[in-house]
Amino acid sequence: MRRFISNFVGGRPAFGLLLIRIAAGAALITNGREWIYSGQHLGVLTLGVFAIADGLFVTAGLWTPLAGSLALALSASDALFYHEGPCPAILLACMGAGVALVGPGALSIDAWLFGLKRIDIDKLEGPPRR
Repeated sequence: MRRFISNFVGGRPAFGLLLIRIAAGAALITNGREWIYSGQHLGVLTLGVFAIADGLFVTAGLWTPLAGSLALALSASDALFYHEGPCPAILLACMGAGVALVGPGALSIDAWLFGLKRIDIDKLEGPPRR
């Protein structure tokens, strides 16, 4: 995961990324709910379940490069096949791509799991004994 995300930005930019992730995740969850309740065939139902799960991952900031890329794919398919007006889907696709490329920020589960760890050399014990 670290090779995908080089820096977990903190401070005000992290808050801005959190707001973008919340907006994109809420839009994905709403789209997924609409697809599930539309009563169409199994393929649309499956896309709805994927959109809801991806919305939760994007909002939480978990596996962000994968979740952002999936948001891009789901939104592009929505813009191409299901939307009357493609503008909301295009905006959501751009938000997904941006979050996938920039990273989740310091206010995310990815930062907590995969962020840079501080190693205090003074507190390390000697080499392991054999």
